[in-house]
Amino acid sequence: MLRRIAPALLTVLVVVLGVTALAARPPQGAPQRTADFVVLAGIAGLRWEDVDAQRTPTLWRMAQDGSIGSLSVRSAHRPTCPVDGWLTLGAGSFAAWNGSRPAGGCPTAAVTVEQPDGIGANLPDQESVVQYNQQRLPWGALPGSLSESVRCSVAVGSGAAVAAARPFGRVDRYAPALPADPRPLLGSCVLSIVDLGTVDGAAPATRAAQARAADAELARVLAARPPRSLVLVAGISDTAQPSRLHVAVADGPGWERGWLTSASTGRDGYLQLVDIAPTALAALGRPMPERLFLGRAAVSTGGRPADLAEAIDAPANADREAAAQRNVSGVFFALLAGVQVLLALAILPLLRRARPHAGPSGPTPVSGRIVAVVELLLVAAALTVPAALLADAVPWWRGEHPGWIFAGVTALLVAAGTAAVRFAPGYAGTLGPVGAVAGLTTLVVGLDVLTGARLQLNSVVGYSALQGGRYAGLSTVGLGVFLAGALLSAGWIAQRVHRGWRPAVMVAVGGLAVVVVGSPYLGADPVGAIALTAGVSVAAVISAGGWLTVSRLAWATMAALAVGIGFAVVDLRRPPAERGSLGRFLSALGDGTGGFTVHRSSTENFETLVNSPLTVLALAGGLLVWFALLQPWGGLMRLFGIYPAVRAALAGTVVAAVLGGLLDGAALDLMGAAAALVVPMAALASLRVLGHAADRTRPVLGRSRANGADDDSGPGGVGPVGGGDGPSGGGGPLGAVHPRPIAGPASSAPTTVTQPAPDAPGDADDPAEPTADGSKPAPTPPRQVSRSSTEVAAS
Repeated sequence: MLRRIAPALLTVLVVVLGVTALAARPPQGAPQRTADFVVLAGIAGLRWEDVDAQRTPTLWRMAQDGSIGSLSVRSAHRPTCPVDGWLTLGAGSFAAWNGSRPAGGCPTAAVTVEQPDGIGANLPDQESVVQYNQQRLPWGALPGSLSESVRCSVAVGSGAAVAAARPFGRVDRYAPALPADPRPLLGSCVLSIVDLGTVDGAAPATRAAQARAADAELARVLAARPPRSLVLVAGISDTAQPSRLHVAVADGPGWERGWLTSASTGRDGYLQLVDIAPTALAALGRPMPERLFLGRAAVSTGGRPADLAEAIDAPANADREAAAQRNVSGVFFALLAGVQVLLALAILPLLRRARPHAGPSGPTPVSGRIVAVVELLLVAAALTVPAALLADAVPWWRGEHPGWIFAGVTALLVAAGTAAVRFAPGYAGTLGPVGAVAGLTTLVVGLDVLTGARLQLNSVVGYSALQGGRYAGLSTVGLGVFLAGALLSAGWIAQRVHRGWRPAVMVAVGGLAVVVVGSPYLGADPVGAIALTAGVSVAAVISAGGWLTVSRLAWATMAALAVGIGFAVVDLRRPPAERGSLGRFLSALGDGTGGFTVHRSSTENFETLVNSPLTVLALAGGLLVWFALLQPWGGLMRLFGIYPAVRAALAGTVVAAVLGGLLDGAALDLMGAAAALVVPMAALASLRVLGHAADRTRPVLGRSRANGADDDSGPGGVGPVGGGDGPSGGGGPLGAVHPRPIAGPASSAPTTVTQPAPDAPGDADDPAEPTADGSKPAPTPPRQVSRSSTEVAAS
């Protein structure tokens, strides 16, 4: 009875763990009204390296008293030109100007601002800009949403007019520059938007002069600010490629001496350009527009250093790190893909010659030293991604040659990790390196997530704040190696226990991984948690052996759907401003705008598929597995037959990685990251299994299936009769330490073996004594011993 309901119980357990992880959210108090007036001051191109007490004394004092952060100025166009930045500010969503522009550049024509009445202004191009964003771009932004949410708004300067223009092009009150006395103008409406100029010079002296001029204008704004007002200063855009992080400062009641953050970033000290519009409305106590902003209202958090110079150094350092990450990341993944492809090509002849031949002729065996070196190279390749993540603990980006420093640190960490695996207990076992590498990878990524995912942000193998896509939790690459490491660790542990306990072990370890991935406090990746739930379910149902039947696949599918539906129900019950990505998508489907999200996801999948070097990793790994490892001479099928829990872990990894990549717009990136760990370990384990394909199994007295243990799950760690650590313990012709086994043809039932007396002649394990005429007697036939079903299937 328990055996029949076990799949249902395990499915329920996985669903409960998944929904619990996704439903729990950090407390998000609704932003309270803090001001009667809001002044948004934009300086295109302003970065934290432009701010100091001498050049920009006004901004320095404002940062001393207020809250500061790094601003990501992502828009619907890259780079974010000044006109794109102003338009995105006013839309509260990623927007772009539709004027003609050179490739990778900014529109050449200036924005046309008409003043027919001397009070307000009109933008004649606004209606075409709205249509362009609504019909041609995947974000569905509505320029002018911010000004439509207040009764009256003021714009000073042409850039501010772009942000303040309503969807039909009208600016309520407009001045091309600050008047001699800005006080009446800034106090005439609850929302004022001021263009303070641009900092776009390449030379330090030019930038310093432009920053000084903008700071002088800011001093006039602060002197004329209305009472009980919030002033937000933002480096509104880039001015050239590549993108950088920019200045964000908030000064007003309730914004004293803290870090700026928002629910869209989930990390202290980071803000997005799309967060400014909802921040202004929240500070004024105004309701959000019917079509929600893409951004979230910013808040001020504590923990900022008392020394302003030290506090400003943090966002400035983040900008330098993000810039260095962009330069190094592409080269790193291209080299990683190249190295793994070369390893795949090098291992093909080893697979062909790894299996011993009993006949008089056959391929010359490969030297044990060569095989040992190749095994270490495979271990090093599998540890490269976690080593690159750990390298971010060293400030390599501050050096004169950051790329070389990163390469050196990563190489040292790879060498240290490889040595730790090599000298770890159990390395000689067939699955020893697999368990060690998987456990080490899971430990590195898991500890980083548990401590705030500090190594993920702006890391070479993490996510970049410049991209504006993710700021907290697991990155795509981190998720790929973590789910692969967690499932492989679960399979390695499950292989060492009784067959009946294997599904429970897979669910226990995999369920913890689902919690780590999906919890908003940790991995903050609901899509990844849903995909991992499907992978864990697949792994659990086949971990004890057998095929992935339709019914088992149905259980796994039901588990993933149940987690997704359960989280969707919980998310939809939250207030609209607090919903996650899944709740927002379902809400968009309800109001007929879900097509934008589907279009964005499909576009991101295609762009990632054709541009990412991780696609090469995924395809190269798949080709090696399909055309080599899964062939009769490749060894992987034999590995699957002897170690069903490992087969289950690999199957679950493929399901989770493919599903997560498709749902998250990452295409094959997730599969490529997982393949960077899984494929080298599968190749290594296949080599070791092939090295013992001709081995025969030594019988163990007093052992039978009657004790409830499977032939491949005993405590000894010596293969089918000694545990889950190898077909015969590990090593043998490939350099590990296997006992020399003996075996005969398979029989339908175990054969009772009677031990001969110590002085009995003809013991098969003793060398034959020569006869009187010097000849050797005929050898005694080996004793007949039954083999386990998994061993028979594998052979």
